Amino acid sequence: MKIEHQSAAGRTTALLFLLLFLAVAPLAGNARDYYAIKIYRFKEQSQVERVEKFLKEAYLPALHRAGISTVGVFKPIEGDTVAGLSVFVWIPLKSLAQFEGLAQKLEKDLQFRAAGATYLEAAHNQPPYSRIETILLKSFQDMPQFKIPHHQTPPAERIYELRSYEGPTEKLFQKKVEMFNAGGEIKLFEKLDFNAVFYAEVIAGSTMPNLMYLTTFADPKTHADRWNTFRNHPEWKELSAMEKYKNTVSRSVKYLLHPTDYSDF
Repeated sequence: MKIEHQSAAGRTTALLFLLLFLAVAPLAGNARDYYAIKIYRFKEQSQVERVEKFLKEAYLPALHRAGISTVGVFKPIEGDTVAGLSVFVWIPLKSLAQFEGLAQKLEKDLQFRAAGATYLEAAHNQPPYSRIETILLKSFQDMPQFKIPHHQTPPAERIYELRSYEGPTEKLFQKKVEMFNAGGEIKLFEKLDFNAVFYAEVIAGSTMPNLMYLTTFADPKTHADRWNTFRNHPEWKELSAMEKYKNTVSRSVKYLLHPTDYSDF
């Protein structure tokens, strides 16, 4: 009987451990953030104004009500020739399920539908944009959660740099991801005060395989000075010279942006 009692106790303990594992496993899976980047592209300035009114008065308040408290909205700096006429919206997420359920939440939000009616009910011959591109990302292991910069300069003076690095193959792309994480590229950016918001792998987008990251600077001079320091830093020269990290980027795209006055950061 004693042996049977110990066996039952052992089974109970094992069951408790299993239940604990099942309870914790989903949390561990969600430890890394997901992000959505929506890029609105326009043919004319009047479209920009219509979409910005929608974002400011309807979309961001609705996202806040849906539990997403920090949303970034950015426009290309004057003179930028890469982004064209566009607006970038960055949305942090705790899971893909949250992203999937967002449209349904907005559909049920009567305040959103009323405030955004002009945009939402736009006629087919008066669209508020040319196209919308949505990019889904998963944060890197070495920066699993986003960080918000605390620059004291006016939004129009800040430089927020969104970069995309495309890999020639999936294998070489993963070596570039490794370079950011285990290789120490993220740590070097941190050491040099690049004030990154996120580093992430694109899991759904138009230029895969690619990664994207967003660094921020108080003003144009700080932006230029930080990058000059980075390019000439001995740690970067050593890292970039490693054979295993060569030819890992086939194309890079750089967007120089500034936050709008209604952006959350």
